Amino acid sequence: MKQALAVLLLAGACSPLFAQTPPLPEGDPPAAQATPSAFTLQMEAPEEVRNLLTQHLELLRYQTLSDLSDTELLRLMDAAQDNTRELLATLGYFSPAIEITRERGSAAQAPVVKLRVTPGAPTLIGDVRMAFTGPMAHDPDAAAQRQQIQAQWPLRTGMRFTQTGWANAKQHALQQLVRQRYPAGQLTQTLADIDPATQRASLSVTLDSGPAYRLGALQISGAQRYDTELITRLARLSPGTEYDQTQLVQAQQRLLDSGYFDLVFVLLDTTADPQSAPVKVQLREALLQKLVIGVGASTDSGARLSLEHTHHKLPLIGWRAVSKLAMDRLTRTLGTELTGTPDESNWRWVTAAQLQSQQEGSFDVSSQRLRAGRSQYGDQIDRNYYLQYDRSQTAATRSTPAVEADSLSANFAFTSRHFDSVTNPSRGWGIGAEVGGGSTLGSQRDPYSRLLGRWMAYVPLGKPSDDASANRSAGRLALRAQAGAVLARESISLPSSQLFLTGGDTSVRGYGLRDIGVALPDGQITAGRYLTFGSVEWQRPITGYPRLADWEATVFLDAGAVADTPRELQTKVGVGVGARWKSPVGPLQIDLAYGVAAERLRLHLNVGFSF
Repeated sequence: MKQALAVLLLAGACSPLFAQTPPLPEGDPPAAQATPSAFTLQMEAPEEVRNLLTQHLELLRYQTLSDLSDTELLRLMDAAQDNTRELLATLGYFSPAIEITRERGSAAQAPVVKLRVTPGAPTLIGDVRMAFTGPMAHDPDAAAQRQQIQAQWPLRTGMRFTQTGWANAKQHALQQLVRQRYPAGQLTQTLADIDPATQRASLSVTLDSGPAYRLGALQISGAQRYDTELITRLARLSPGTEYDQTQLVQAQQRLLDSGYFDLVFVLLDTTADPQSAPVKVQLREALLQKLVIGVGASTDSGARLSLEHTHHKLPLIGWRAVSKLAMDRLTRTLGTELTGTPDESNWRWVTAAQLQSQQEGSFDVSSQRLRAGRSQYGDQIDRNYYLQYDRSQTAATRSTPAVEADSLSANFAFTSRHFDSVTNPSRGWGIGAEVGGGSTLGSQRDPYSRLLGRWMAYVPLGKPSDDASANRSAGRLALRAQAGAVLARESISLPSSQLFLTGGDTSVRGYGLRDIGVALPDGQITAGRYLTFGSVEWQRPITGYPRLADWEATVFLDAGAVADTPRELQTKVGVGVGARWKSPVGPLQIDLAYGVAAERLRLHLNVGFSF
């Protein structure tokens, strides 16, 4: 499905870039040329001021009137002086020089109104005073929140004053106040005292916290198929805890991500007792069953077709069942997964079965998998432990006798995510690990252990700044690393699903999917026991054109290796350039990579972010 979205998003994203209409010739637009003007306005002002006046000057509203008299035009010119002064004040210019004159036109030509603006020196911010009233002012538990609001106040002494900046700063301070402990907080007094003589603005802000709130019981509405116990466990909001807007947002997202609901609102009732304010949970349940058909394409495996059926509440047991059939050029997969409802600690029972036929390196592999265990999914940390049975039949061609292997293993998997966004991260890190051990089955039983670790980080470049756009324009590094090992006797025969291959859109670019493995004497590629992978990517926003605001250019270096012993690891390198588009479902990646060992260029498309 990810690759299908890549194709669709690419088509939509690229159309504005390559199918633009030709630019209009300079001068008035055709509509303006067709309608006689009551006057022509000539403006002499700095670009910033001219852009503002062109958009908001009221005088321009009367330019197309056909019956505008000279007397009315003179009145409008007088009003335009005051209007211009008001507009300039929003930019911090409170002592401008404004000159507006008129030149009479001929019988065939409209009068010319000339507006000359010299904005003068901008007003700078002088002293800033911030006060707190209400319980927050004296509550020692709120000291850190008060300090945070003061420390993150964006308008500092010496900065230029603008009405937009002033309004945004007040809104930002209020949002920080009501985000935690004090949802009924408000701005009670704000003042920007402007001294035109000194071009100084003295700012004062008073924030009234109102009472501190603690969460009460959930008040659930809209639930019919699922009981309140399930909803309470998914929300994970404990009565008696201090109000935190982030916790309510996370609870709302957990309920949506559960798949049981199409629409969720989680709100605090601020009209109730602050010491036990009810949390209102308004729901609209999803359909009990749904069928999703997916069609797409991948640069790794060609055209793709998938069919997925979900039953949210199986009869008798009440578990969710997700069954999926997926087919592409290299892989055929049929699988089903049954997931129980969470317990009080958010652990769930999970069972799964999968049949798969795929091309791994130079071999055709048919595999079967059974899994049973428990999972715990959190906002940042996921944990899984399970028993797994694997069986595979591997053949060089369909006419070659298959080599069979099967195993039984106990496994533990752990993932920790600390990114600033779950769909389009720009900073943060994540780490994951899988540890397993088991034995082969059949006539010869040999023990083995399997280890896999992965790491990813986004590192912003440049020094931190109060200007978010400056931070973004500096770009960032995206770093990835992965290492795996299977520890076992040399002659052991393991299912290929327990071994490693790499290469493709999300690993070493410049190579095909699972093309990097152990090279056999006859040149065929098979899965190996050891894996190493690393990637460095520089991502930088493309600037200078409004439609490219969400596009980034990238340069990257990937390297990976697979072998049966550590000393045999031979790194395969891929280098290239690409573009990223910040789509609603995650970054769309378009990469052109050169595989140094393969000596060829390869296009890679991918959409979405997951770790």
